[in-house]
Amino acid sequence: MIATRDARQVVVVERFAVRSAVSWAAATAAGVAFAVVMAVVWSGWAPVRAADRAISTGLTRWAAGSDVVVAVLRGLTRLGDTVTLTGVAALAVAWLLLRRRPWVAAHVVVTALGGGLLGVVVKELVERLRPLVDVEVATASGWSFPSGHTLGATVTYGVLLLVFASVRRARRVLTALVVVIVLVVAFTRVALGVHYATDVLGGFLLGLLWLALTSEVFRRWRRDEGMPDVPLSRGLAPEAADDLRPVSGRRVRVPDDFRFLAARLLVVWGLLLGVLFALGSWLTAAGPDVPTAWDRAVVEWFAQRRVPGWDVAMDRVETFSGTGPVIGAAVVVCVLALARTRSWRPVLFVALAMLGEVTLFLLTTAIIDRARPAAKLPDDLPPTSSFPSGHVAASLVLATAVTVLVVRGTGQWWRWPVAVLALAVPVVVAGQRLYSGVHYPTDLLGSLLLALPWVTAVAVTTLGGSTARPPAPPAAPPAAPLTARRTAG
Repeated sequence: MIATRDARQVVVVERFAVRSAVSWAAATAAGVAFAVVMAVVWSGWAPVRAADRAISTGLTRWAAGSDVVVAVLRGLTRLGDTVTLTGVAALAVAWLLLRRRPWVAAHVVVTALGGGLLGVVVKELVERLRPLVDVEVATASGWSFPSGHTLGATVTYGVLLLVFASVRRARRVLTALVVVIVLVVAFTRVALGVHYATDVLGGFLLGLLWLALTSEVFRRWRRDEGMPDVPLSRGLAPEAADDLRPVSGRRVRVPDDFRFLAARLLVVWGLLLGVLFALGSWLTAAGPDVPTAWDRAVVEWFAQRRVPGWDVAMDRVETFSGTGPVIGAAVVVCVLALARTRSWRPVLFVALAMLGEVTLFLLTTAIIDRARPAAKLPDDLPPTSSFPSGHVAASLVLATAVTVLVVRGTGQWWRWPVAVLALAVPVVVAGQRLYSGVHYPTDLLGSLLLALPWVTAVAVTTLGGSTARPPAPPAAPPAAPLTARRTAG
């Protein structure tokens, strides 16, 4: 028995030594490679500089040949900008805190924040200018080496991969996804002409080095706490695998009346479309640009009270109530609800609510061609008609969904302030639409008729009578008697 135990301990020590050696070798290789690239860039070695310029010139000429390519590159490069990375990291930290893994969440914060600060320091040390290309596709401020987008993407998505790799089934998919995102971000920076190839290479190597160092610190902390040493391929915290899974692992039983529930939603959707069509037809009976007296009076009242200070505030409200911010907020709500409840029902609820709102809005505006109130409209206004207000409908659907999930999902005192704050958002958005003169009051009434009945129908269908609270953890098995444990030892 003693010999077997000693042999196992020897194996464990050998594995620990091998894994530590591999980790340090990888970190050393990344560090040496980055130092070499940094030295070459700093010295301005002619062959590398010529290759950098040739690659940048060729890719920017290719990208500038198509407006579609430029638009796609501009969209994809946002995967590595500060706003996106901060949002992704914050969402992951919120998930980990909800799953009661504060130390893992702290590791994500330190790694992501430290990587960003490290990139700023190296940029100031090297002071490399941005590329000068024949065809300017995009512009960027600051120094060029290393690429902040590539460094940030490598560090942020990389640390999330190391954390969520504990979930074995998602390991390969997450690895492939992170690799693709980092490579795409690096490619877009060169193709847009804001970085050289060596800039993105330096950002990638510096990100790997920082990941290796912070991961080794975290793993040593785990060993100091008495947790077993594991390879990075199994994730930074394998013991947290069950907490990191999106759902609890219980089998989801499809209701027997699923077809009936789907049919009920379709019936409600069709009835709402009919009601909106009837109201819109009545409002435009005298002509698409002939409002009712009440509509005209309210719009004129707001127009007479416009002042520069309110104009700036309302412009900001419009910026944060557009399609992109609403979709981003819906994604955040879905992720947090999934982390809290470990059930797909809240996600389905929010997704169907937003999908129904979008389809009802688009079809109604396509059928009811009502003119906007203002004679001079903003250039960035969408080409949809005035009835109903899409901004108000989307914000009202999302705010109502948040209120339902919060009130049903927790018994804490803070659910009511959160609900009030959520419901205040569509009120502010409605005020902005009237103040800016892009909607009539009856347009907002149409949004109200669209949003509230639809959210109610989706909530009843998807959430039903189930609670949105997380399932209670299983009871721990009774401890074995002391004599039995001694015998087993």
